[in-house]
Amino acid sequence: MQNGSGHFLPAVSIDNVIFGFHQNELTVLLLQAKSNQRWMLPGGFIGKEEDLDAAAARILTARTSLTNVFLQQFHVFGSAKRNRKEHLGEVLRTLGIELTAESWFMQRFITIGYYALVNYEQVIPQPDETSLTCCWQDVRKLPLMLFDHEHIIAKALQVLRLQLNYQPIGYTLLPKEFPLKSLQTIYETILGRKLDRSNFNRKLLSYGILEKKEKHYTGAAHKAPFLYSFREDMYFKALENGLEKDF
Repeated sequence: MQNGSGHFLPAVSIDNVIFGFHQNELTVLLLQAKSNQRWMLPGGFIGKEEDLDAAAARILTARTSLTNVFLQQFHVFGSAKRNRKEHLGEVLRTLGIELTAESWFMQRFITIGYYALVNYEQVIPQPDETSLTCCWQDVRKLPLMLFDHEHIIAKALQVLRLQLNYQPIGYTLLPKEFPLKSLQTIYETILGRKLDRSNFNRKLLSYGILEKKEKHYTGAAHKAPFLYSFREDMYFKALENGLEKDF
């Protein structure tokens, strides 16, 4: 960090909002700071000779061990009221780092937000040198966050809401076979409201983008839901025009 100005672009950073889905919860990958045990998004800086998307992918891989996943820029956070200094000094002192107010790291930063959609089971969370742990948290029950990272997550959810019918959100978050209830839960969490199950199922199945599989074994055959998978060619073709029906 002391010599970062020689390696990174000044005054600009990246924060990744990495979404997963597990046990009927939409989750986000967070780091717990060593200094005050608040939580933060996986983030980092952009090398002086590095493409922006490549930097975001590098940061994502470092925290998840994944490559070639859905990763998209969604917003630039540049408010003059962004306050990093409130907790930044405490974070650095925990690491044994003392920086002057004139240091590149202590200056005003804008941050570029990316969101990623990953398969929860494939992620191997990796903390960085500033954090105690790296783990998943329910997006509806976020812990106390550092900086403006709660706002960044809220903005990512807002963008997901707008792109829900145009991006492969369910496809990237769910396993290959899944019950319709899991897909409905993703929609409900992103939309922020409950959906009628029969109406949701009827509208979604009307697109012809899902293939019915065997029943999911639960130990009670009469209650076991059917599993479904996406018909990839039809699904991606439908996304090109958008899934227009309101759920």
